[in-house]
Amino acid sequence: MKKKPFLVAEISANHCGSLNLAKKLIKSAKINGADAVKLQTYTPDTMTINSNNKKFIVKQGTWKGYKLWDLYNEAHTPLKWHKELFSFAKINKIKIFSTPFDETAVDFLEKLNCPIYKIASFELTDLPLIKKVASLKKPMIISTGIANLKEIETSFNIALKYNKLENITLLYCVSNYPSKPTDFNLFNINILKKKFNCKVGLSDHSKDNRIAAAAVIAGAEVFEKHIALENQKKGHDINFSLKGKELKIYRDEINLSYKLLGKNKFLRNKSENKSKIFRRSIYASKIIKKGEKFNLKNIVRRRPNIGLAPKYYNYLINKKSPNNYKPGDFISKKILKLI
Repeated sequence: MKKKPFLVAEISANHCGSLNLAKKLIKSAKINGADAVKLQTYTPDTMTINSNNKKFIVKQGTWKGYKLWDLYNEAHTPLKWHKELFSFAKINKIKIFSTPFDETAVDFLEKLNCPIYKIASFELTDLPLIKKVASLKKPMIISTGIANLKEIETSFNIALKYNKLENITLLYCVSNYPSKPTDFNLFNINILKKKFNCKVGLSDHSKDNRIAAAAVIAGAEVFEKHIALENQKKGHDINFSLKGKELKIYRDEINLSYKLLGKNKFLRNKSENKSKIFRRSIYASKIIKKGEKFNLKNIVRRRPNIGLAPKYYNYLINKKSPNNYKPGDFISKKILKLI
């Protein structure tokens, strides 16, 4: 990984219908270390049908009991807010982009010069939408929750057909809200990287920062996390969102994992050098007179490391000593020039 992890703060529905709260979330994302903030761009009629059929009722999970139309009507970010929010993010020096849920949303976002596009997990099989976004030749992030490898491959190939490889990022995602640690298989990150040879990240709906820290080690380079304000109680995504300074803690933990990776070669930190004193070196264990031969009974290998390295022990055996030694004297490295 050449650059530190890229952290995206997802506002989603946690603005609770308040433009002022949406702005506060953008500012909080900036203050707490996010590299970008993300919106979701849709209207209820582009997401579902206004039907009372029981099939349109959420059966389980965080949004259990909601009619889909009512859920999306409450959760959506009004289109009329977008221009103001894009400007507000620019003023606060944080990148902003969005997830479009249909082609009309893409056209709308293009008028705002949206710099990156995200394909949501549930839209991964919407190939016309992926083609539309990919054709813009801009960076695009594809979330892969609930998808099998064949489905991911199909969508990835469409994106690659119309866009460049370096513009495509896949996010390993567990589509449970919130996700439990036992839901994850972080080897998926490495599998995606090897199979598609692209940048891979984590869309993290868990409540455990250790998962993200481990994902960095597994190769994740982009992270997406839902956010809320400090002490915020309401919000459709509040159960799996980081609140206020919790995002900063998350940022610090993935940065630490990134730092721990170090460089892509075998290195030892110079700070370790002081511990080399605890290695062994060669000492006289008995009186050794000049001209007397070194043998297994008059020299030993002991700590600390202030003399000749143990690798020369066998070399010294049966060699004549050029000096007199008392028990406990170290054998100097200079001896190599004298015998």
